[in-house]
Amino acid sequence: MAPELLILLGLAVILQADLLPDKKFLLLPPVNFTIKAVNLAQVLLHWEPNPDQEQSNVQLGYHVKINAPQEEDYETRNTESSLVTILHKGFSASVQTVPWNDRSLQASTWVSAELKAPPGSPGTEIVNLTCTTNTKADNYTHLGPYQVSLHCTWLVGKDAPDDTQYFLYYRYRSRTEECQEYSKDVLQRNVACWFPRTFINSKGRDSLAVYVNGSSKEASIKPFDQLFALHAIDRVNPPANVTAEIKGTCLSIHWEKPVSAFPSHCFDYEVKIYNAKKGYFQTEKMTTNTLITIIDDVSKYYIQVRAAVSPVCRMTGLWSEWSQPIYVGKDDQKPWREWFLIAVMMTICFILLIFSLICRICHLWTKLFPPVPVPKSNANDFLVTINNEKTGSSETEIEVISYVEQAGFETLEDSVF
Repeated sequence: MAPELLILLGLAVILQADLLPDKKFLLLPPVNFTIKAVNLAQVLLHWEPNPDQEQSNVQLGYHVKINAPQEEDYETRNTESSLVTILHKGFSASVQTVPWNDRSLQASTWVSAELKAPPGSPGTEIVNLTCTTNTKADNYTHLGPYQVSLHCTWLVGKDAPDDTQYFLYYRYRSRTEECQEYSKDVLQRNVACWFPRTFINSKGRDSLAVYVNGSSKEASIKPFDQLFALHAIDRVNPPANVTAEIKGTCLSIHWEKPVSAFPSHCFDYEVKIYNAKKGYFQTEKMTTNTLITIIDDVSKYYIQVRAAVSPVCRMTGLWSEWSQPIYVGKDDQKPWREWFLIAVMMTICFILLIFSLICRICHLWTKLFPPVPVPKSNANDFLVTINNEKTGSSETEIEVISYVEQAGFETLEDSVF
């Protein structure tokens, strides 16, 4: 029985030795490592296993390290890898063979490859590239009920010649488009681009690649590319159809979700209520499209609402603009036009009062309008008798002239006797 046990033990040791990797087993680096630009801001890394690698039961993998433009590393069992990255600064990477399931083995040496930066004169590339997207309802195209527009702006390179002309392209997933609608500066150089419709999916999680190159007769224009996360540049529309009403001491506000491909439960809201009487703002955060709040006095209220896509459905992004203000309630205060008229009238009265005092003190009124002299009269009534002796007549004529002063006028009476 003992010899049989020894034989079985020996077979087990031999089998275990075959299963265990050889500690002297060497891993060789991959061969034919290449880097190729296959699209805007996209490269393909490819390599092959070393044909001289010793065959064994060790599973092999590869450690990929990105050296530029930004350091990154990861592991894979594939012999090629596609990456989305900016390329205007060039691209370089390294790869080595590693044991996939036995970390006791030492990895191979590194092999490297490089994609050089595109040619161009320094300082001629654009700067300050910014882009925003916006969603509009569109029921008349085969592309879907919602269309995403793209708007990008940039500044001309500091060393770019005056005759420089820039051209913009975007890539989303496998779709690439060139801009057709540009805005220009005073030198007629393109400095902004507008895509009314794009192939961008506002609900997607892929990066948006934007590439701008240029041409000039005086210099070689250096291209520029940039990646944008959609959630960071998507300009959400304001909520629609905001309404409000007051019933007793309850203020009820209701609105509809923004125009968007996201469903109703994917939005967060902020409601801004301004109390005109007390002069303060109240802001409420909501996840539904209705707000009911208690008001404690009679006043006029200004109400606005804005929205953002909730982190439940997408990474946190930009808030929309505030909706147009709506007004509800009564305003006991006088409108500003009435206050303005009151202020004008008080100012005029004050000026007239000051002018009157000045005239009184300086006798200015008397100097400007002197009094008209009035004839003097010593008696109210007087009688003038004239006796005329006519030759050849025995009659005597008496002429009586009477002046009677009455209030406001004088009357002349003539009596002849």
